[in-house]
Amino acid sequence: MSLKQRKSKAPPPPPGCPMRTCMSLLGGVWTPNVIWHLSGGPRRFGELLKDIPGISPKVLTTRLRELEAKGAVAREVQPTSPPSVEYALSELGMELVPVIDAIVRVGTRLKHLNGGGYPEEPERPARRRAALAS
Repeated sequence: MSLKQRKSKAPPPPPGCPMRTCMSLLGGVWTPNVIWHLSGGPRRFGELLKDIPGISPKVLTTRLRELEAKGAVAREVQPTSPPSVEYALSELGMELVPVIDAIVRVGTRLKHLNGGGYPEEPERPARRRAALAS
């Protein structure tokens, strides 16, 4: 005997699926980390590279360009010699911070419930880290 199919009580998603649009922005590897670190204020590329252990310069460049293109990050060239660039969250980017904060709270709770549960990202071998630093 099969079970009776129940009707969903969840409201239908809004037209155009804005949830998918937001998740496509946040779904990139390292993207939430970049937004998290920019939430503390403007940062230069080298500072972000040190803030986010394990990210490669290529991936950081890609994420910053994607976030800038989507309007979440503002890029400002500083009139210094040599010129430097600062990245900061735009108004739209700042709206993502509470979302990421909620994900962090739930993730922390899940880790606690699972007794530490999920392993942290493995440490890169020293030789590869040294190559990335140069």
